Amino acid sequence: MKVPTRIPRQLALPRPQFVRPFHQSIARTANVAPIVGTGPPPDPPTPAVRNAQERLERRKKHAELLKMAKEVRSAQDGKSSGVAKRFWKEVTIREVDGALQVHLDARPLRHPNTKAIIRVPLSKPNLASALALEWDILTSTQQATKQHLIPLTSLICRALDILDDDASNSPEATKIRTAITHTVLRYLDTDSLLCWAPPAGPHDRRNDAGESLRDVQKKAAEETVSYLTTNVWPGITIEPVLDGHSIMPRKQSEGVREVIQGWVMGLDAWEIAGLERAVLAGKSFVAAARVVAEWSEGSVGTGHAVPVGRFSVEHVSKATSLEVDWQAEQWGEVEDTHDVNQEDVRRQLGSVVLLVSGTGKQHY
Repeated sequence: MKVPTRIPRQLALPRPQFVRPFHQSIARTANVAPIVGTGPPPDPPTPAVRNAQERLERRKKHAELLKMAKEVRSAQDGKSSGVAKRFWKEVTIREVDGALQVHLDARPLRHPNTKAIIRVPLSKPNLASALALEWDILTSTQQATKQHLIPLTSLICRALDILDDDASNSPEATKIRTAITHTVLRYLDTDSLLCWAPPAGPHDRRNDAGESLRDVQKKAAEETVSYLTTNVWPGITIEPVLDGHSIMPRKQSEGVREVIQGWVMGLDAWEIAGLERAVLAGKSFVAAARVVAEWSEGSVGTGHAVPVGRFSVEHVSKATSLEVDWQAEQWGEVEDTHDVNQEDVRRQLGSVVLLVSGTGKQHY
């Protein structure tokens, strides 16, 4: 006979389950505040404006309000300080001694530092017209002292300073030219057009044509580099400075920097001043060099009129901001930040085109 096995009672019964609370605070009921508001309920929140036309209209209204506030503030400042709105009534362009001068009534426009009369070559009538327009839209004398309101005047004065420095007989001649060359060549090693994204992975975004960000960057860079190595620096090879998964930029091959440095030092005053402005605006040396080469009326230019849409301000601004635009299309742009920066880049590049272009007949 088999004897049954006896199981202890403490093992047969289930053990009590102990629950450990996540907090030790005493639970209390919420005190609901009485409704004391009067009138209809507020309007429900409206979604963000997604229509481009509505957003444009809203920005126009904001611009009009800012303009009105600026006019009121300027009027108040004029009354409080006793300064007239501006001492000139008309802005004209006159040809004097083989150069174009902008006159504020009967007074010629002068360099703010040297007080020399600003003389624009006869071959640059568009530059003179833009300079006159810049001073015609000023509403007070006080605005003429603010550099951000007269950017084209500053750029022209920069070119004139280089002209005077080149013509001086001092031991420090071409000091400004040398400093500009040293500055712009630093951007060649970190050129925004030569920094390519790593190869796209399976989950990376592609455009409608099936291209990745790297493909778009490579296409834009090869087009500009091909133009420069064919028409401007024949015989040299320009490589990308940041490619693949590398995080450290690499320098160009031996001799490339010397060729480009000699080209920059050989530019005239208007061209090197324009190159400096374009490099600082787009953070790309090769894109700035192509702008100067295609639009210049001097010996560095291609010697023919640039067809409309060849390498315009719009083209170069897009080429130097490919990655920013790519990310904005994927994640959205920051309003009043990305768009404002793009407009500022276009403005600066447009001033470069005005500075270096002309009719091709130099008159100094």
